[in-house]
Amino acid sequence: MAPKHRLYTPEIAEEILERLADGESLASICSRDGMPSRGAVNHWVLNDHEGFASRYACAREAGLMTLADDILVISDDGRNDTYKDEDGKERTDQDVVQRSRLRVDSRKWILSKLMPKQYGDRVALEHSGEIAMAEIPDDKLDSRVKALIGQAGGSEP
Repeated sequence: MAPKHRLYTPEIAEEILERLADGESLASICSRDGMPSRGAVNHWVLNDHEGFASRYACAREAGLMTLADDILVISDDGRNDTYKDEDGKERTDQDVVQRSRLRVDSRKWILSKLMPKQYGDRVALEHSGEIAMAEIPDDKLDSRVKALIGQAGGSEP
C-alpha cells in the first residue's frame, strides 16, 4: 500500500470533492491508494485550506442529494428480487429484498439526521381548545412556569 498523502494538492482535493458529491463516503475515498487520510482531509476543512471548507460543505450536501436520488433507484430496481428454483418456480429472494430495504433505510436515516428540514419526520401539533391567558392571574402563571422549569432541571429565569 502506498503511503498516505498529507499535503494538500488541488487535484486530489477535486477528486475528493467529486466523489463526495457522487455520494461516496469520506472513509471509502480515503481508504484508496494515493488518497490522504480522513484526518488530513479534516485538517484541510478545519483550516479552510485554499477555500476547501466551503467547497467541501457543498460537496457533502450534493452527496446527500445523491443519496436521496439513490433511494428511488434502489426501490425501483427489482431485477434480482426473484429467481427460479430447481422446479422452475419463481421465488422471491428475501436476502436481496432485505438488503435493498437496509440500503434504503440507511439512506433515509442519514438524510433525516443531516437534513432534517427536508427529510426529517414532521410533527403535527394540534390544539383542540382555547386558552384565555389574560384570564389567568400572573401569580398563578409565574408559579406554573417555575414548576415547569424545576421539572425540566433548569434554574429560574
